[in-house]
Amino acid sequence: MRSPGFCLFWLFLVLIHCERCSGDEDPSPTPTPTPKGPETEEFQDATDCRVKSPSPAPATTPKAPETDEFLDSLECWLTRASCDLVFCSPWERCIEGRCSCKPPYMCPVENVTPVCGLDHRNYRSYCQAMALSCRTKKPTMSHFGIHCGASYPKFRSSIDPDTGVVKVFIPDPVKPEVGDEFLVCPKIWDMAAANVVCKTHGNPLGAETADSMSYIDLTTSGDNKQLPRSCVSIYCQGYEASLAECEISDKEMDMTSVATATCYKQSREKSGFKCANTKWVSLNQTCNGVDDCGDRSDEMCCKSCRNGAILCKTGVCVHKNGLGDGQIDCLDGSDEALKHRNKPEPVHRLKQNSGIRVTEVQTAYNSPQKETMANRVHLESRLQCGVPNKTTVDHVEMTVRQRTSRVKRVVGGVPANPTQIQWQIALEENKKIDCGGAYIGGCWVITAAHCVRPSPSAFKVKFSLWKKSRAQDTTDIVPVAEILIHPRYNASTYENDIALLQLEKLPFTEKCLVDNPAISAVCVPWSTHLFQPNHTCSISGWGRTADGRAAQVLLWANVSLIANCENFYKDRFKLGMMCAGDLDGSVDSCQGDSGGPLVCQDELGISYLWGIVSWGERCGQPGFPGVYTQVAHYFEWIRSHTGWPAVTRFNS
Repeated sequence: MRSPGFCLFWLFLVLIHCERCSGDEDPSPTPTPTPKGPETEEFQDATDCRVKSPSPAPATTPKAPETDEFLDSLECWLTRASCDLVFCSPWERCIEGRCSCKPPYMCPVENVTPVCGLDHRNYRSYCQAMALSCRTKKPTMSHFGIHCGASYPKFRSSIDPDTGVVKVFIPDPVKPEVGDEFLVCPKIWDMAAANVVCKTHGNPLGAETADSMSYIDLTTSGDNKQLPRSCVSIYCQGYEASLAECEISDKEMDMTSVATATCYKQSREKSGFKCANTKWVSLNQTCNGVDDCGDRSDEMCCKSCRNGAILCKTGVCVHKNGLGDGQIDCLDGSDEALKHRNKPEPVHRLKQNSGIRVTEVQTAYNSPQKETMANRVHLESRLQCGVPNKTTVDHVEMTVRQRTSRVKRVVGGVPANPTQIQWQIALEENKKIDCGGAYIGGCWVITAAHCVRPSPSAFKVKFSLWKKSRAQDTTDIVPVAEILIHPRYNASTYENDIALLQLEKLPFTEKCLVDNPAISAVCVPWSTHLFQPNHTCSISGWGRTADGRAAQVLLWANVSLIANCENFYKDRFKLGMMCAGDLDGSVDSCQGDSGGPLVCQDELGISYLWGIVSWGERCGQPGFPGVYTQVAHYFEWIRSHTGWPAVTRFNS
């Protein structure tokens, strides 16, 4: 019996056929590779050498000293607009790593609530008002409602110059011709909200402090005897241009204290943490899930979080209230994973020694969070990707062979079920399959550039293929209309080894495929930070078996993402490449047909096309992980050809 290590070596050798390296085995003299051509009947060596073209060492920027256990650096230039690390709002879209304002007409129009503007106009939705505010950099929203003319009162806020007490006037939702003035309850008041009100009143860097003071002391002093006798709770994310855009809820009559804000002064001592907007905050205000800077930079460069905040794998801290609240905050959905759902039912309780009734269930005057969640649901519903059809019936019967006569395959290798990997395609060139690829929706397939040439008529794409040599009854074969090879693809170094295939449309329709439950699209990632090193992903393809014969059925296996690949391949490792596999060689990442998909799942079970099988050296040998094209690096190029609906689940 062969040892497990030996078997695993052959397992992952089976799923890849890399080009043979001419010359000796010394890795230093690297021969020039040739683009992948048709396979011969002989078993090819799994060694694949590429040209070692010299490249200058990347410039390194000295890192600020790490003097805080929570921060990576005492400065951070990332903000909430950095959509490589965080989601854009529904009224924004991610373009070249930055959140950019959408035109208002691009907001959803179904299941939305009308909004009155400060300009006396009626807006169809909160998203539409926010899109305008985003573009003009000025507050737009007054309140939810339809009575918006000049004769109706509008939302307003103020900060007392002596005490810092914050007051708001909210139009009555039932009687729009009147309204109520409130103070702000301090129980959830924080710097994010204080920043918003200070910015509204002419302080671009927001607040210095968010505090509270005794209501009794306030009402017994001079002119303050006629202050409002009730308060509302206000919760802001920090991006809002006015408190009107925040969550306003929980009217309370019995107040012992009220919220105050002190606006930021440029003369403040420059110590602690420097925000991206040049504001300074104390170290204990960073990495706590609260936007103290006003641009969220204090929450973007963290290695751990304070005060129970949630650390996303991208190094972003999210407020603890975001855990399992139904809205995804971390790129990989970890804050909304199954283990965080079904939170305990909220309770009503009395705050000890205060007499204040603290209600965890909030009755909202303004509920932008509800509108935002509805907008996100709408955007997500526009693209069905990353979730295979679980109800598909496997139409092909898998024959169980006798132990003495079964087809030789690698022990530990997993044959896919006939309709299991629904985005896997086989790329047929002149009636021969040498490469794989991935279906990303619409009329588009992604594969490796070295798998194709600019001759569409020579290629066909086979969907739902299980046995390489024979179609099953769910298989669909579609001609290729156009081949788009990345313009900077280098056949010598395999840089930018990615290509898009546009399929031919069916007659008299915009579709390229007949509806088929055995075919699903995989999502295209927009951020290179979505999955981190050591994440377990899967690859699939038709490789060769241990005896050198072609695999009979589609196979799949798991690999791990590997960091610092330049340590193994030196200057042969280029921007846009990534490694996966196992450094001890027992799991070799250069498995699967060239062009085939490396797919990673997020915490919510959504699958993303993270890599494309590109090249590898010394398959199955320690220290030589397989190299893949990193799909997220090419998001803008993919988007520019396929359009928004075909590329991203959230940032569209």
